[in-house]
Amino acid sequence: MTIFIKITRPMVNATFVERLNRFLTVVEIEGRRVPCFLPNPGRLQEILYSGVKVILSRVERPARKTNYDLIGVRHLGQTISVDSRIPNRLVLEALKKQSIPEFSQYTAIKPEYTYGESRIDFRLSNSDVCFLEVKSCTLVEDGLALFPDAPTQRGRRHIAELMKAKRSGNRACILFLIQRTDAMAFAPNDRTDPAFGHTFREALKCGVEAYACSSAFVGDRIELRGKLPVKHAP
Repeated sequence: MTIFIKITRPMVNATFVERLNRFLTVVEIEGRRVPCFLPNPGRLQEILYSGVKVILSRVERPARKTNYDLIGVRHLGQTISVDSRIPNRLVLEALKKQSIPEFSQYTAIKPEYTYGESRIDFRLSNSDVCFLEVKSCTLVEDGLALFPDAPTQRGRRHIAELMKAKRSGNRACILFLIQRTDAMAFAPNDRTDPAFGHTFREALKCGVEAYACSSAFVGDRIELRGKLPVKHAP
């Protein structure tokens, strides 16, 4: 069974022009330049540059300042999903259908669960409790998926909360959802954020589990693909 999220809004092809700030970009549609919302705070410098072909979804809401979301980038023969909201939705669908073997025993799923000073993506429970954090990954170098693509204090805080949950007797896991198909393995991005890499490895020593899966942007849907090995040696 293929797990997927369907894109229900109309999709539009465009050309990327520039990024004005973390969430606002300018794109060109049939020779006309328009503002566009980018639902991803990452740097994305390796895939999002002037002239690259992108995919937008049209959003009809009177209160919005832009009429489009930038949801995909065409790169190296594939379409990369850059919507950082998708991984949680895709993982939730997989959890509901019990299609991720490592979490198939859980029948109670609570998204956006407040734990400590952070909000963990999922609290799973059955006979035991599992806290699961999901991270979106779009950076791949020589077949190796890397997270983060920019220093992330928030990411380190989430891992610290997972460590607390583990020490309190719960199961604690982090799942990196790679939003492209050309990765063969995953590793923390020590070059960009060595502090995250250190915290990540400390968490593994503490008993926090780490997993990685790839996904594919195919037609009008984002599909969950196979599990990838997690490399954590510095």
